[in-house]
Amino acid sequence: MRKYRVKINGMTCTGCEQHIDTVLTSIGGKNIETNFQRGESVFELPDGINAEKVKQAIKQAKYQAVEIDEISTQKPKDIELDNKKSYDLLIIGSGGAAFSAAIKSIEYGAKVGMIERGTVGGTCVNIGCVPSKTLLRAGEINHLVKTNPFIGIQTSAGEVDLASLVNQKNELVSELRNQKYIDLIDEYRIDLIKGEAKFVDENTVKVNGEKLSAKRFLIATGASSSIPMISGLNEVDYLTSTTLLELKKVAKRLTVIGSGYIGLELGQLFHNLGSEVTLIQRSDRLLKEYDPEISEAVERVLIEQGINLIKEVTYERIEQVGEIKKVNITVDGKKKVVESEQLLIATGRKPNTDSLNLSAAGVKIGKRNEILINDYARTSNEKIYAAGDVTLGPQFVYVAAYEGGIVADNAIGGLNKKLDLSVVPGVTFTNPSVATVGLTEEQANEKGYEVKTSVLSLDAVPRALVNRETTGVFKIVADAKTLKVLGVHIVSENAGDVIYAASLVVKHGLTVDDLKDSLAPYLTMAEGLRLAALTFDKDVSKLSCCAG
Repeated sequence: MRKYRVKINGMTCTGCEQHIDTVLTSIGGKNIETNFQRGESVFELPDGINAEKVKQAIKQAKYQAVEIDEISTQKPKDIELDNKKSYDLLIIGSGGAAFSAAIKSIEYGAKVGMIERGTVGGTCVNIGCVPSKTLLRAGEINHLVKTNPFIGIQTSAGEVDLASLVNQKNELVSELRNQKYIDLIDEYRIDLIKGEAKFVDENTVKVNGEKLSAKRFLIATGASSSIPMISGLNEVDYLTSTTLLELKKVAKRLTVIGSGYIGLELGQLFHNLGSEVTLIQRSDRLLKEYDPEISEAVERVLIEQGINLIKEVTYERIEQVGEIKKVNITVDGKKKVVESEQLLIATGRKPNTDSLNLSAAGVKIGKRNEILINDYARTSNEKIYAAGDVTLGPQFVYVAAYEGGIVADNAIGGLNKKLDLSVVPGVTFTNPSVATVGLTEEQANEKGYEVKTSVLSLDAVPRALVNRETTGVFKIVADAKTLKVLGVHIVSENAGDVIYAASLVVKHGLTVDDLKDSLAPYLTMAEGLRLAALTFDKDVSKLSCCAG
């Protein structure tokens, strides 16, 4: 018997599971475990039955088998280690990927060690998602108080006490770090080793002068701020996304070099707290990897809110005179100087691989020093895996945690699970927020689809009208032939909440008609998803409430 996992489109309930179980049993399937929520079935088949027969059986049952993988029924072969300080899995790093892998590996019965040179918990809880989002919420409230859109309500805001906000933020970070990371070390009996790891060979690392061995390794060391090569920058007191969140006073002026999601979020944060903010970018278009309608909506928001945006910039040099930072640039052939009390560098992230001595372990890296992995999260050394930001894949903590779980399944559980990052939602937590999942229109065209799109302005969404905040857009990208939804892109309040529903639509191959036929609660932003689907062949402005 051989063991297989098949990804199946079209399952919607437990009845579908039973239907699939029946057809697989009819072709000799044994030990069948079908899950409609995951869209997959795991089962065993006699050696003589091939994958094509499985596909045909599932097709006859009116479902679609999109991918079939054979799963190893043997656990990874044990490696004999002489060193008493040895582990089944030794993890370098202690963030989302590391803890996900550690917990699942221990559930498999493995002995797990975790090496951390700094603060336990990784980027998200310590210096990324948690601290930035709680301060972003504070900034939104301050902005709304100053720019309340409702007649008859008088609101005003005093000077922001940033030191108190930062102290409150630090208390939250400490609480979540303890609850979600530190407390779990003893709970799951993880060996925590404090210090910096450096590979000695493919089975061994050295930490604080002591050698530690393992049968399998996971590198989950994350990424850190990437600093561009601009003349004079090294002689200037600049901020990164980490140090900016520790400021105790709101700067009168803030210049942000880089306008990706980090630059946008933190630039808008300090604008909302009272700074005069200037965003500078080399590109001619904001968020150029997004659909043009998304870029245009975000740019319109920034301008309406009073944030300065300078595009198509060539950097000449940066200098500091007293406390003032001067960014000398060329725009449209003209020299210009942007002055401010604080300067934030937000030009991307670089993987933390420099100190690992990866060559000693035979681990290959890419052009940006990222660790290269295959579909099973393995590096060029089959004993060593990598997950999270260190691979420069989608840099979200939920992706890192997912990848860490796959590593545990493969390295310890003996499964051959492939990483599936075909449907990854992304959110930029500006106000309004930006959320996207699936293919952009350009990507869909490049993949050979005949594309049909709908674009719905936020002023056609009732929730936005009652909020009196109508700058934004919904866009759906679909296959023109089947109307299968290929991508959804949103600029709106709560776009990050709406995009989860859109992710399920894309992941499970639903169509524009499926969206039209669904019930969307009135006066929610999620209704915009259904209205955008109706926009494919109707003018929603001519419809009654709820598009009835």
